[in-house]
Amino acid sequence: MMNKKILDILEFNRIQQTLQSYIVTAVGFDMVAQLKPVSDALTMQTALDETADGVTILRLKGGIPVPMLENIRPALKRVDIGAVLNGQELAGLSRILSTVAAVDRFLVDLQDNVDLRQVYQLQDQLTAVPALAKALRTAVDEDGRILDDASAHLRGVRQQIKRLENDIRKRLEGYTRGNSAKYLSDPIVTIRDDRYVIPVRAEYRNQFGGVVHDQSATGQTLFIEPQAVVDMNNQLREAQIEENTEINRILAELSNQVAPYTSELADNANILGHFDFINAKAKYAQQMKATEPLISDSNFVNLIDARHPLLDPKQVVANTITIGEKYQAIVVTGPNTGGKTITLKTLGLIQLMAQSGLFIPATEESTVGIFSQVFADIGDEQSIEQNLSTFSSHMQNITQILADLDDKSLVLFDELGAGTDPQEGAALAIAILDQVGAIGAYVVASTHYPELKLYGYNTPGTINASMEFDVTTLQPTYRLLIGVPGRSNAFDISLRLGLNPDIVNRAKLLISDDSHELNNMISDLENQRNAAESEYRDLTKQLADAQKLHQELQTAYTTLQEERDKQVAQAKRQANQIVENAEVKADKIIKDLRQMQLDNAGSIKENQLIDAKTGLRQLRQEEAPLKKNKVLKREKAKQSFKVGDEVMVTSYGQKGTLLEQLDKTHWQVQLGILKMKVATTDLQKAQVEKSQPKRRVATVRGGMNSGPSTTLDLRGQRYDEAMANLDSYIDAALLAGYPQITIVHGLGTGAIRNGVTQYLKRNRQVKKFGFAPQNSGGSGATIVEFK
Repeated sequence: MMNKKILDILEFNRIQQTLQSYIVTAVGFDMVAQLKPVSDALTMQTALDETADGVTILRLKGGIPVPMLENIRPALKRVDIGAVLNGQELAGLSRILSTVAAVDRFLVDLQDNVDLRQVYQLQDQLTAVPALAKALRTAVDEDGRILDDASAHLRGVRQQIKRLENDIRKRLEGYTRGNSAKYLSDPIVTIRDDRYVIPVRAEYRNQFGGVVHDQSATGQTLFIEPQAVVDMNNQLREAQIEENTEINRILAELSNQVAPYTSELADNANILGHFDFINAKAKYAQQMKATEPLISDSNFVNLIDARHPLLDPKQVVANTITIGEKYQAIVVTGPNTGGKTITLKTLGLIQLMAQSGLFIPATEESTVGIFSQVFADIGDEQSIEQNLSTFSSHMQNITQILADLDDKSLVLFDELGAGTDPQEGAALAIAILDQVGAIGAYVVASTHYPELKLYGYNTPGTINASMEFDVTTLQPTYRLLIGVPGRSNAFDISLRLGLNPDIVNRAKLLISDDSHELNNMISDLENQRNAAESEYRDLTKQLADAQKLHQELQTAYTTLQEERDKQVAQAKRQANQIVENAEVKADKIIKDLRQMQLDNAGSIKENQLIDAKTGLRQLRQEEAPLKKNKVLKREKAKQSFKVGDEVMVTSYGQKGTLLEQLDKTHWQVQLGILKMKVATTDLQKAQVEKSQPKRRVATVRGGMNSGPSTTLDLRGQRYDEAMANLDSYIDAALLAGYPQITIVHGLGTGAIRNGVTQYLKRNRQVKKFGFAPQNSGGSGATIVEFK
């Protein structure tokens, strides 16, 4: 069982209070009041499954139809001891049975369309008692009044009572009108001692005879039952007594009918209350925009964009909190009021909610652990009664926590070691964290001590974190930065607030070099994080643009395919039509030839045969437009290359000789001293001047505008990009016949410079190379000479 103190510290009772605002049954109210975190994985998952079912039903149907139901347990206990229930108690039992029938019908209809995890199993536990439900429904209304249909005798007695009441009223109303009205204080008929009377002035008390039942406060008015209606009132009273007797008999009979089913009624009430509890959890999840957490058996906690459930969701800053996979301890540093305490409470309270079967205020796919206990030392617990200082109170609490700790526990320390000498406090904090680590528990500790930043950096299984602070606005951002320790902003804040820079500089001289180095390290980490975030945003945008372009291309491709299929189909139809027409004409020509042969006794004249051949030739489709297509001619010319042809490599502007066809789309070409693989599309047949004899001439391109520059600048390029550009440039320089070139690669990390060196060592056309003179770039540039 989770310790009660943590529930108080993290204000778990406020979660319960919010849940109770959605409850409509007495049993459901008790279930919320008894809600506690569990440490059993199966129980925890079952509770979360019920909440998930509730969320689904709330979204689809508005929730399980459970009305307001009072506590029936006292009534059932009275029945068990032989007591007779009153009308209100029987009405409560009737509501339970009618709700069972309604909920059962609702869930039966739901089963055909919706899959649920637990609710249908709860439905199976409901017990219908139709005979008792009908008897109660017939005899008792919603307010507990016994109905006329409860028995024939009751109906007859009530009809008699109604008739007598009407007769008495008519007789007394005769006194309120006419001559007798002047003796009355008010012309009305009223009731005293369950008998009908009229208000008579005191001085006329003997005017009507009968019985005086009451008088006004002043004594001026007497409420008299006239002698004329005494007998009728007696009859009415007797009928009323008979009615009560019959009602009591009916109540006893109904109570006897209830007696055999007290356990079933109690179970039904509990299950309906459980449904009410599920409804409340679902409504609370909807109100918080909460999600179902995943459960980690290894206690890996990953809360994505988690929010404190008791803070205004419009103002609270969401944070991602991770612990348990790569590290079991987090040391959080940062300025006061920066959000460290709220972050600790957010982690602890969300974990308690999840272990109670509640959805959590975090993004989907968030993961929670299953901790045997959650401990916390948060806030100022100074005790005046026990004469304990703040430090003493914290130490007493921490001592108890360490005594109860195990390797399945989560501990939250706020300002660990505070309240005493800083050096001793830091040492104590480190020793406490070491003890927690030795036990194997999970811990998140906030602190101001810089020594703990180094502890978080150097200790295995421990990581630094901080609450971000905006020096520009001098305000905390309340963002948790895991992996980056907090740094002191006192100097920056002081300067922005107008403190003399000389004072700040003197202060900086008073702190140790280690502190300067630590702050510089933290500053560098922050800069790297900001750069990484900026790059992430850029990459995210590029990815979104690429996905959009991909979708557009996919749509265009689909449209193209559809149009192509449409055109092919149309072309086939046209081709089929042409063939059909040709067949018809050919058949006609053949028929005419046969007829001629018959008409000319087996011989056909030459001119007739020529005419027939001409007709058949005309059936052939004209291909002249394609033959005249210049693009096709050029492509055919490219495909007519053969070994030994002189060609122009268009991308280099150089002539070469074809040596070998490597594949359908590439040739090996001799360009000067180089043999290169060139795409067929990059080749054109060279024009040979007929007036000059064919001879091979090695040419060198030169001049300011006829070749590449003698200097290649690789600075600012990525390694792969630089190596590719270097390879292309060396080929172009060799083709241009340059004896020497300069490659500028800069210093940087040395990666590109080393890459250039290795490439030049491998290239057989390089005679020698070395760094440029100091006044020409030094080791930031390499001069290359070719053979």
